[in-house]
Amino acid sequence: MKLNIITIGNSKGVRIPSAVLKQCNIIKELDLEVKDNKIILKPAKNKPRDGWDNAFKLMRRRNDDALIIDDLDLDGENWEWK
Repeated sequence: MKLNIITIGNSKGVRIPSAVLKQCNIIKELDLEVKDNKIILKPAKNKPRDGWDNAFKLMRRRNDDALIIDDLDLDGENWEWK
């Protein structure tokens, strides 16, 4: 598919047909990457913490959720407020 480059303010852009956006599941945002002199457009990941709940459950099942710092002062007795 050939697209014309258009002027958008001081920038340039292309109009992507809505059918293509729908096919690629692009709703509001997309990720742009330049690789090997090519422009790659991908649906943006809108949920940065998506999947964390399952990862934490898996860590718990594997007993891999222990504190890394063993002397962490969680009760706040030695905290210094400024």
